[in-house]
Amino acid sequence: MPPRQHHTGPDPKAGRPSPPKRGRDAPARLWLYGRHAVAAVLANPERRVRRVLATKNAAAWLAPIAIREELRAKFEAVRPEIIDKVLPLGAVHQGLAAEVFDLTRARLKEACAPAQIQRPVVVLDQITDPQNIGAIFRSAAAFGARAVIVQERRTPPLAGALAKAAAGAIENIPCVKVVNIARALEALANLGYATAGLMADADSDIGGVPKDQPIALVLGAEGAGLRKLVGETCTHKARIPIAVEMESLNVSTAAAIALYEITRK
Repeated sequence: MPPRQHHTGPDPKAGRPSPPKRGRDAPARLWLYGRHAVAAVLANPERRVRRVLATKNAAAWLAPIAIREELRAKFEAVRPEIIDKVLPLGAVHQGLAAEVFDLTRARLKEACAPAQIQRPVVVLDQITDPQNIGAIFRSAAAFGARAVIVQERRTPPLAGALAKAAAGAIENIPCVKVVNIARALEALANLGYATAGLMADADSDIGGVPKDQPIALVLGAEGAGLRKLVGETCTHKARIPIAVEMESLNVSTAAAIALYEITRK
């Protein structure tokens, strides 16, 4: 079923979203863009979709993908410049953008219990760069993580450049937003997790983390690292051995390496 035609004339309001409803309980409406990010949205039955803007080429790319009929009705055929108008300057949308409602909030206990040895949890302590967070979500999905835990007030929305970098992973990995990271680590420990903080000055390397219990991998912001209380709350501290000529790794790269090691049989 082809997308319905969208007006592409000079109307300045063309392609612009209507203002979202305000209120504490009103779910946020967000824009996600890029082919893999939007395809994952369309495949996620938990995601409420308001509209999908698609160019002719992007619609052809989606054609082989099974999409629910009620979502097909939300497609609007547009020119690329219409999508440009609703997204941040320079956004690489590949001819696809979806206006969506935020996902239902995930709860720590529901997402992480019961603990499973083969499936880690990733905890982000004050990491704010959308590209890094998105890349970490992608690695978390690749290595079978149960959830990604973030600090609510310091994490950007799971949309835009973050969602594009995640390549659809935000639709598959629950994101648990908490007020206090240290308390979240205590809750994970009570559920049976070993909480392993990645720290450059740790005495043991990542290969030394426990293999007989599930791991909550804790990552800090580049440069600052883990905050003092968060580091003290971790039950284990580990580092990734690298050449002395290099001070550190990009945090998303470190996350991928650490996740590989802790999930390796």
